[in-house]
Amino acid sequence: MPGSIGGVVEGRDGAVYQGAHIALDVTAGLEPSERTTTSDSDGRFSFTGVPAGAFKLTVSAQGFSSKSVSGVLASGQSYDAWAIVLALDATSSEVRVNASREEIAEEQLKAEETQRVFGVIPNFYVSYVPNAPPLTSRQKFNLAWKASIDPITFIETAAFAGVEQAENTYSGLGQGAQGYAKRYGANYADNFIGTMLGSALLPSVFKQDPRYFYKGAGTVRSRVLYAIANAVICKGDNGRWQANYSGILGNLAAGGISNLYYPAANRDGVGLTFENAGLGAAAGAVQNLFQEFVVKRLTPKIPNYGPAQP
Repeated sequence: MPGSIGGVVEGRDGAVYQGAHIALDVTAGLEPSERTTTSDSDGRFSFTGVPAGAFKLTVSAQGFSSKSVSGVLASGQSYDAWAIVLALDATSSEVRVNASREEIAEEQLKAEETQRVFGVIPNFYVSYVPNAPPLTSRQKFNLAWKASIDPITFIETAAFAGVEQAENTYSGLGQGAQGYAKRYGANYADNFIGTMLGSALLPSVFKQDPRYFYKGAGTVRSRVLYAIANAVICKGDNGRWQANYSGILGNLAAGGISNLYYPAANRDGVGLTFENAGLGAAAGAVQNLFQEFVVKRLTPKIPNYGPAQP
């Protein structure tokens, strides 16, 4: 009875590798055969309808040394090759060593800026490289600026303003075209100030990374806890996990500043500040859960970042 063989291709940094070439050589009786496939966006591959007998998997990818895995497939067995880890070949290692951490971060940042859910919605603030080098202050501000002026950001702002207009949220802003314009401005200001403070200015001051680092492995419970915890903790530029002062203070500061342009009738001083900050933290936790379990599957093509560090 035929069986199946599957596994996942990773780099030594733990990042999954899409587009790796996998060749399966099977010896069944006197008729050896070869089949090939490529790893998907999760680094996974599989062969079905494989006859029982000895087999050999050969995994190769540009810039990496090939690796072979041999075994014997029993009748009807689902063989799991687990993680097949590829190492950089000597030539690639030599080239990467000459690149600075800032240059590698810039290369990976450009890849992140191509990440779009459904190929449209920007998903810039997630890294699929667990030990990616930290961003410089310049890179943090550039990323925040690009996220703030992306066309989809303006469309989302218009949609939120329309919902608030229909529900008469913040009634002090009024109705009609003028009321809609005020809601649009307030929504965009909330987003712009929050992004610049929480993802650029404060991360530069506290030397923290504003990105979410995709876990993608472990039990569902561990991934849920990791995603929720990342609403209040973050990775520092030194690579260590720490309290997310940037995000927490950024939400508080943005909430406080919002008192300057929301109408007096809807302004509640400290109450509005902490309400907006709390909503920001809760929204961050929900967003992280989506990042961990949903978003990657909805992104048409996760770019190849290359190795994380020289």
